Amino acid sequence: MTGSRPLRPRLRALRPEAFGADPSGARLERIRRSPNFADGTFQNPVGARTRPSGSMMEFAKIYFHKEQRTRRNPGAPIPVYPTTLAELAKPPVSGLRLTWMGHSGVLAEIDGRRVLFDPVWGERCSPFPFAGPKRLHPVPVPLASLGPVDAVVISHDHYDHLDLPTIKELAGTDTVFAVPLGVGAHLERWGIAPDRLRELDWNEATEIAGLSLTATPARHFCGRGLRNQQNTLWASWVVAGDEHRIFHSGDTGYFPGFAEIGAAHGPFDATMIQIGAYSEYWPDIHMTPAEGMQAHLDLQGGIPHGTMLPIHWGTFNLALHPWDEPGEGTVDAAKETGAGIALPIPGQPFEPGAADVPAEPWWRPFVLGAPAGGPVDGPAAVPRLEAGGATATAARVASAAVDGGHVDGGQEKPESVGS
Repeated sequence: MTGSRPLRPRLRALRPEAFGADPSGARLERIRRSPNFADGTFQNPVGARTRPSGSMMEFAKIYFHKEQRTRRNPGAPIPVYPTTLAELAKPPVSGLRLTWMGHSGVLAEIDGRRVLFDPVWGERCSPFPFAGPKRLHPVPVPLASLGPVDAVVISHDHYDHLDLPTIKELAGTDTVFAVPLGVGAHLERWGIAPDRLRELDWNEATEIAGLSLTATPARHFCGRGLRNQQNTLWASWVVAGDEHRIFHSGDTGYFPGFAEIGAAHGPFDATMIQIGAYSEYWPDIHMTPAEGMQAHLDLQGGIPHGTMLPIHWGTFNLALHPWDEPGEGTVDAAKETGAGIALPIPGQPFEPGAADVPAEPWWRPFVLGAPAGGPVDGPAAVPRLEAGGATATAARVASAAVDGGHVDGGQEKPESVGS
């Protein structure tokens, strides 16, 4: 029809805001020149299946099995640490402090600077506010109360790592974003000015506020819309200050490249390693706790050095395993290897290497069927956990039950495969 708009721009205009934007122009040209881009897509460092494998019939049997569905939810509300902001107001004695905000979100205070990894403050990791995996615990602190951060680091563009409501709130600040190549297209659509973006290919580095940030390889995939074109990159990250070095895995399957990253950038004072949402149906793109521990050791040159913080678990249901299984698996892996781990309640700050690093399995009283504790004031009333006291402290809230003993009335949250 004469004067009608071309179909592609009209369809693009109807695209939901949460889907973000496809790279174009100079950004797309840079992607096409990347040594990690071939045949129209970004390539993994080691071959990986990015779609579920195996029998979908068997998958469905497990997914809908009543007992297993129940075990994917906690038996009582998961607590959050009540005095996070008060503790963050004090500078870390060692110069390095980590605060796990849940899932893969971590606030790292390193050598006088603040870096926020994969912040997800939204209620659901989904493009829609009415559907998708819902939080198993509240955010530990309001994002606006967290104070200024020098850099926000994004590992990739899946909804449980790149959250539209969180990014739009951060758009009103002056923080700088370090993101993998192509992800900047999403952020620009959501109001982040191009001069606040540092968009990196693997093994490229940038400096922000005196810190060196390097995008390093990972074994995963990307995509937010209905069509996954694999034209935004995924990455793990190395952040180095004058005195400390840390590593954030993002989402990744195990691969030999961890040893290479460790040789080039390690050893690390702390690693933040994905150990949840794994499955035999997608073994190449997420790590089990045992694989996560091996990655930590590889990064440290094969020696149990530094502190491993397990991430990507306990906040959203994204796989078929029980919600607490990644934590238990990490405890077992640490016992086998002698590696140091940190097991904080969401929002609990700690300094890697300190004598009081939280190391108790705080989640056990919240597993369905765990013995209940005494009177309950609710998650916000959980007092500070001292080393060795997590179980006793957590038992005070373990008998809290919402709508018959399960969070959100025991309704299974919709799950997202391989995010």
